[in-house]
Amino acid sequence: MYDNVLIATDGSDESDGCIEYGIDVAESTGATVHALYVIETKATYILTVDFSDSDMDEYREYGTEVVTDVAERAAERGLEAEGVVKTGRPAEEIVDYADDNDIDAIVVGKQGHGAIDKHLGGTAEKVMWMSEQPVTVVEGE
Repeated sequence: MYDNVLIATDGSDESDGCIEYGIDVAESTGATVHALYVIETKATYILTVDFSDSDMDEYREYGTEVVTDVAERAAERGLEAEGVVKTGRPAEEIVDYADDNDIDAIVVGKQGHGAIDKHLGGTAEKVMWMSEQPVTVVEGE
């Protein structure tokens, strides 16, 4: 049914359910797990928090740790897995990665980020609207 399952995660404690669910789906179908962490580079965000090259290196290192953890958890269950860190707008990067890597299903976590996302839609909602692949949104714990 699925050959490639994408687990998009921000590494938060709330995303653990998303990771487990994605690994379960991959295990039940014998799919390869693709773990993706996206470093947010939306211009207004970077200007607001005064993002430096050092900060970017820290985020990249953190993202690498996150996707390595997901890949190791999948490997412990006998699955092939790979982890990737991208930079950009999360929803767009998730959908682009899925399109470019023959992803059959996307698993993302649902997180609340405040009033703006309630009106404009968070990453999970944007991925659902933009993706041609099935998207499962897993509620955080």
